[in-house]
Amino acid sequence: MRSIIHSSSIVKVTINIIATIAIIFSMGLSISYGSTDIDLGTVWQAVFHFNPELTSHQVIQELRFPRALSAALVGAFLAVSGAIMQGMTRNPLASPSIMGVSDGAAFALVMMLAFFPAISHFGLTFGSFVGAGLAVTLIFMIGSLSGNGLTPVKLALAGVALGTMLRSISSIISLHFQLEKEIGFWLAGGLDGTSWTSVQILLISGIVGLVVALSISKSMTVLSLGEDISTGLGQNNMLIKILGIVAVFILTGAAVSVAGAIGFVGLIVPHIIRFMMGSDYRWIIPSSVLFGALLLLLSDLVSRIVNAPFETPVGAITSLIGVPFFLYLARNSGGEK
Repeated sequence: MRSIIHSSSIVKVTINIIATIAIIFSMGLSISYGSTDIDLGTVWQAVFHFNPELTSHQVIQELRFPRALSAALVGAFLAVSGAIMQGMTRNPLASPSIMGVSDGAAFALVMMLAFFPAISHFGLTFGSFVGAGLAVTLIFMIGSLSGNGLTPVKLALAGVALGTMLRSISSIISLHFQLEKEIGFWLAGGLDGTSWTSVQILLISGIVGLVVALSISKSMTVLSLGEDISTGLGQNNMLIKILGIVAVFILTGAAVSVAGAIGFVGLIVPHIIRFMMGSDYRWIIPSSVLFGALLLLLSDLVSRIVNAPFETPVGAITSLIGVPFFLYLARNSGGEK
């Protein structure tokens, strides 16, 4: 038995090492490709031997490198958020975009831009945290209203309903205050315009959010088996759910404040990870970091290639992948895990 477990762990570690190598290679491609292609050798020199007198080095350091890092971090955050939500709700259709969390963060951004137009980037980030947190809280409250208690189906329905309402209100506010151009970026989802400030916001948020997520990974494995089983094992489910909600709104809020409402990353990646890694969240969460980063790096690269020299919103690329995936899951699971 020990040899089987050890062998399984080696396979999982190998998969994660391959994913890490793929991320590094994808990041190199993402940095090198743009309106002017730059060879990988120049990318290497600009990253590790920066020469401020060379225009190509300046473009890489100030524009393309922070964009690639932002793509990797946003993808990682959304994937981990989706994994936590699916584990907490035992719902395979749960993700920040489908259950309204991303819409809550985007709604808060619309409100901030409408009523506080001179607000800083850090202010927008804080607003998106608040919006994501309120959305998560409202979803759980709405889903708990009926006498039968909280179920995966009710959570999904509450999330879809709340997300639709928040999107509608956001559209009305943006039209009234003539914010279509500013809001269009966040609603479509994209990484154009990211900077080192964006990377700093993501890193600070990620340290907190991922530490919380990893700290409850073992408990999440037990919780995903069902509330009765986890309670019987003496686990404090309420505390684990609160910490999970905190991790979700920190990670989702940071991701939305930088890249907008990019959908389906949090739906797709956790399913792929569970297929490869099993049901242990001590593997699922760190692996979701890697594969979420890889998915969004590749999606961002495709978004620049598919209609070159113009950019397609990266949210459209992830939706093209995610919608069929969602329909497949809905057909085979009926929304319950």
